[in-house]
Amino acid sequence: MVIERIINNNVISALDQEGKEIVVMGSGIGFGKKKGQLCDESRIDKIFRMEDEAVLGRFKDLLAKLPLEYIQVSNDIISFAKKELGIPLNQNVYITLTDHISFALERFQENMNFTNALHNEIRRFYPAEYSVGMHALQLIEEKTGILLPEDEASAIALHLVNAELNLKVRDIWVLTEMMGRMVGQIIGYLPVLQTESLEKDGLLSDLKFMLCRALTLKPLKEEGDPVLSRYIKESCPELVKAVAEIAKLLEEEYQCRMTAEEQLYLVVSLKRIKDLYA
Repeated sequence: MVIERIINNNVISALDQEGKEIVVMGSGIGFGKKKGQLCDESRIDKIFRMEDEAVLGRFKDLLAKLPLEYIQVSNDIISFAKKELGIPLNQNVYITLTDHISFALERFQENMNFTNALHNEIRRFYPAEYSVGMHALQLIEEKTGILLPEDEASAIALHLVNAELNLKVRDIWVLTEMMGRMVGQIIGYLPVLQTESLEKDGLLSDLKFMLCRALTLKPLKEEGDPVLSRYIKESCPELVKAVAEIAKLLEEEYQCRMTAEEQLYLVVSLKRIKDLYA
């Protein structure tokens, strides 16, 4: 690999065997080196390959100003998240999470700690990502000696959800708030969902991806199956009413519209849970 740019003593950009630019990290890998020289491959800890040139440029700019341990711990967290979640993550997470961890550590050292207003909702709605966030706090402490407050686990979880769904972090906050309000209304009709269960986990997953669609994409279908719709309206009118109220809430307060098919699917999901606990 031929060195293209010395970012700092521990990070360089290089050209691989196909002539594509990559970012290479390793202790001392850039020390005393110049553009055009061969990279010392024995010092390589991590290679980053970014398909998007704009993302690559922002990533190099970020790495140029951060301590090596911040970069390393962010990479360790992302690697752990990929393994635990089993879901592809948008490459932007290398920028957003690394930057967030750096900022969180700076704030902690300056005694500027803030509570996460959606901490409980994030822990509830994204348990897998939150678990990764809790493990991330351990990794950060091991690497930096700083134990960040538990609220940071939920902040890290949000960045992972963002990388899964390709939403902006501010949209994830809206998504989480929307889910909280929806679940609150649903529990009014199905109190059994107050307790944790596999059925509740499945429902939360469905709500998350339905709302992601509502925030980012136009509806693909406008009407549900008329026969099934008629049957559902006759067999569980109270759940039909509950879902209609939820759809009204989303449209009036968030300008997101559930399609007739999505409403029907949600009613069927709630009916199944209700029948299981009847």
